[in-house]
Amino acid sequence: MPCTNLQHLPLQYMNAMIFAVEEINHSSALLPGVKLGYYIHDSCALSAWALPAAFSMVGGDAPTCNAAAGYEEETGERTGDQTVPLIIGGDSSATAQILSRILGPLHVPLLSYTASCTCLSDRQQYPNFFRTMASDVFQAQAVVQLAIHFKWTWIGAVIANNDYGHMAVKVFQEGIQGAGICLAFVETLQRENIVNDARRAALTIQASTAKVILIFTWYTDVRELFVQLDNLNVTDRQFLASEAWSASSDLLQNPISYKVARGVLGVAIRSSPLPGFENYIKNLNPSLRPGDEFLKEFWEKEFDCIPRDTSHSSVASSPVRSDGSLQRAALPPCNGAETLEGVHDVFTDASQLRVTYNVYLAVYAAAHALHTLLSCPDIGSPPGNNISACSFPKLIKPSELMQHLSKVNFTTPQGELFYFQGADITAKYDLVNWQSTSEGQLRLVLIGRVDGFDLHLNDSAIQWSTGSDQVPVSVCSESCPPGTRVATRKGEPICCFDCIPCADGEISNATGSPHCDRCPSEFWSNAERTACIPRQLDFLSFNETLGITLTAVAVSGAVVTTAVFVVFLYHRQTPVVRANNSELSFLLLLSLKLCFMCSLVFIGRPSVWSCRFQQAAFGISFVLCVSCLQVKTIVVLAAFRSARPGAEALMKWFGPAQQRGSVCFFTCIQVVICIIWLSLSPPIPQPDLDVPGLKVTLKCAMASVVGFSLILGYIGLLGCTSLLLAFLARKLPDNFNEAKLITFSMLIFCAVWVAFVPAYVSSPGKYAVAVEIFAILASSFGLLFCIFAPKCFIILLRPEKNTKRHLMAR
Repeated sequence: MPCTNLQHLPLQYMNAMIFAVEEINHSSALLPGVKLGYYIHDSCALSAWALPAAFSMVGGDAPTCNAAAGYEEETGERTGDQTVPLIIGGDSSATAQILSRILGPLHVPLLSYTASCTCLSDRQQYPNFFRTMASDVFQAQAVVQLAIHFKWTWIGAVIANNDYGHMAVKVFQEGIQGAGICLAFVETLQRENIVNDARRAALTIQASTAKVILIFTWYTDVRELFVQLDNLNVTDRQFLASEAWSASSDLLQNPISYKVARGVLGVAIRSSPLPGFENYIKNLNPSLRPGDEFLKEFWEKEFDCIPRDTSHSSVASSPVRSDGSLQRAALPPCNGAETLEGVHDVFTDASQLRVTYNVYLAVYAAAHALHTLLSCPDIGSPPGNNISACSFPKLIKPSELMQHLSKVNFTTPQGELFYFQGADITAKYDLVNWQSTSEGQLRLVLIGRVDGFDLHLNDSAIQWSTGSDQVPVSVCSESCPPGTRVATRKGEPICCFDCIPCADGEISNATGSPHCDRCPSEFWSNAERTACIPRQLDFLSFNETLGITLTAVAVSGAVVTTAVFVVFLYHRQTPVVRANNSELSFLLLLSLKLCFMCSLVFIGRPSVWSCRFQQAAFGISFVLCVSCLQVKTIVVLAAFRSARPGAEALMKWFGPAQQRGSVCFFTCIQVVICIIWLSLSPPIPQPDLDVPGLKVTLKCAMASVVGFSLILGYIGLLGCTSLLLAFLARKLPDNFNEAKLITFSMLIFCAVWVAFVPAYVSSPGKYAVAVEIFAILASSFGLLFCIFAPKCFIILLRPEKNTKRHLMAR
């Protein structure tokens, strides 16, 4: 059954081959003395039709080969024709695979200009296959580069349900690994069920948040997909096109494409000019090519007339229809004035030659291989330039031609270097953009090129689907701003994530940071978590509320203590003052005043000397205070014990000198501890960098915890001993028993300092200092009021009780 509906673009491919053959035949440098001929067979894009043509060519039968090249020998008186075992064809990857497998055992080279399947690069399976079309893997990698370049991380894909589509999406997925790009979905289109598949794919595109859609399929499938998208009114997607449809004039001229697919960004086969080819096409005429049945059929359809009968034909140099029985309608004969000068269609359009140029390159590759095969060196002549000096072989072996074809390396008439890498050539693509015109149509605009793995792109020349010059955004989740980090969602692609603010002390200063970086210990994060800033030194200052309050309380305590001292000094001869060991009372008041005043040393900016002095002053002042209470308690106990018969000599050991000596001894022990501690490892002012926060407390760091523990431990030992002695003396029969007062005061003292330790440890920064000051003031006020308040009450408000008789009453 003959095929119908002559396609204009393949007609241009055929004439590109004829054009190249004629160029070579007129060349004095390439195949001099040799004339190429050709046989052309119309396979109607069917593998089943291409197969018998290949067998026919290999078997040497009638000229019915897919695209065969021959040469005509012209050497003096000797002439003859010989068929060259090489086929230019395999218009699809499927056809090329079939032909290559069949012709492989015969070593017949197959040179394709459109087969792009990556599988054909396998030299183990297809050792006789060559192509002037780049492998699909390169265009898939080019699309990956585009996605990375424009920072599209959420992309949908619609592919043909065959090796072409599945290979492309596989290469794309491999290329985006590690680039933070994900496929939102992959929809397949089967040509036998194209309407339903296109409808399903259109619904998926509509429902998806992906704004960029990659399409790897044929233009006929894309046309149906656009129809379905138009039905759903989906017009805001940015499409990435494969070379199979990126330059399709059928889609560009379709009104639906203008609504749905403006701004398409695609990879197209490299367009290269062929000087003289446009004039060649325009000057074609059936009268000059009488054996060209294709041209006759085109002429009839274009001009509605039958070309004048020209029966002279040359089979060796003219294309013929394989069916041999072209049915013509009853049309009038042409008048001979018809010309292609005014015809504008894809056949006569030579502005962008893509596959056409691949056909042209295939002919030149075959010619150069044949040239190398037929060349032999001559004396004084460089190799490969002297054919006439050698005798022609009677039969060219296919394996010889295939060997020379794999090694071709030449510069095309357009100045490009051409060579094969296995079956492939260096990938060269155009990057094209579908741009709308003022007439409401789409036009193809070149916006960049791909050379191998290098991408050259003019971003400013792109017209996007949105109609603006802003690159469309296609992400599953917006990029995390500085100050946050990416947190992936469980069970979702890595492109779908949440943005988690950085923790205190951590920053991220880049968009989309996968983690937050911790600031150095001397720095802290700013409020936005975008930069590390120096930490601010903080300490308990006299200028802040807490410092002012504590200072006021300490000064008040010192003033009250001074007032009590004055009252006792004024009434020193009264029984109340004398009965309670006035000398120790005055010393106790002095030590309490020192306790109140030493708390002020803890306020203000710590320095080397203040850090040393504050702990020593605190330790010595409290030991002096507690020593006085302990000696007072011992004196009370000794006084009552001496009142018993036979115990009169007991008081000799607790006279005023012994009392002063005991207080001095107990205090000197603390002084020695402080001297040793401050000499060996004194506290030093140091920022407390372990505490989080922008403000870091400048504190007196304990270089040796042992020294500080000994100071507190010694104070605690004296306090516990005083409490125990006072507790034993609490029920002595005097009406005014100071042991009871000492008991209460020491209970308060011990309670305060027992609570101090956990409060001090758990308080952050400068508040730890405030807790220590509070403990000093609270224990000092407890001692002051418990011991001296009752006495001052009697001295000032109940003077009638300030008698010896009243004090001695039981």
